[in-house]
Amino acid sequence: MSTIGFIGLGNMGFPMAGRLADAGHRLLVTDRDRDLVQRFATAHETAEPVTGYGRSWQHADIVITMLPNSAAVEQVLLGDDILERVPLNTLFIDMSSSEPLRSRALASTLESKGFRYLDAPVSGGVRGAQTGELAIMVGGRWQDLDQATELFEALGKSLIHVGDAGAGHAAKALNNLVSAASIVATVEALRIGTAFGISPDALTDVLNASSGRSNTSENKVRQFMLSSTYSSGFPIGLMTKDIRIATALGASLGVDSPFSGDCQQLWEAAVKAGFAAEDHTKMYELLEKENSPSSSAKETRISA
Repeated sequence: MSTIGFIGLGNMGFPMAGRLADAGHRLLVTDRDRDLVQRFATAHETAEPVTGYGRSWQHADIVITMLPNSAAVEQVLLGDDILERVPLNTLFIDMSSSEPLRSRALASTLESKGFRYLDAPVSGGVRGAQTGELAIMVGGRWQDLDQATELFEALGKSLIHVGDAGAGHAAKALNNLVSAASIVATVEALRIGTAFGISPDALTDVLNASSGRSNTSENKVRQFMLSSTYSSGFPIGLMTKDIRIATALGASLGVDSPFSGDCQQLWEAAVKAGFAAEDHTKMYELLEKENSPSSSAKETRISA
């Protein structure tokens, strides 16, 4: 079994690291929240809590980062002294939701220093992390993926190699852009149907039996929206972050994407109105603005 350095024990990182520990891997775990680190180590006997980048890291075969963004990943891998502690040829795997072009640049920098890199963001939320049913999108070299496959199999049910370094992060953001657009389209259709006299439950049946079927209609409408539980485990703020990454990537590549821009404005409005921490399925409630003037700017369509 591998010795894995795992950096970042947040909502996703904690259960992901737990699955690796349960699979028998030795873990070096660290996070800015020392209480989280100690709680994890108490729950998993194969985990060693570390508070910095000391001698323990010389035993790491693989280092996984699960951090908020590209800046945090770059600070840990390039700004701190971890590269001076781990062996040459160590495989770094960034499973955060990072920016694809910055990930590509990070891969180049690490490789120039004698290390290897994969980006492997995930989809599936906290529940998927807990049950090992994440979808994992990987960017990087095939031979490096071979070394990491055993770890990924403990974390997810779907593993897709999508291209060179940075491609995993691009695919993750683009997937969530499509998911976010699907939520908006589905919610608006349900609202229009309700105004016409079709119950949301009946229209959901229609969508699921017809060409409008989607992950939203199948797995979110009844479960989290119509039930008003709004507890799928993925907040509006993180969804909006991924939309920004996707639209920024399109802009940097010169790809015109006006619909994506409109979608982003709706999600940004929810964040600006103070709903960043709310579950993303709560957009069913936030987009309920039938009485709003149709000429209102998108930014004002969602208010606290």
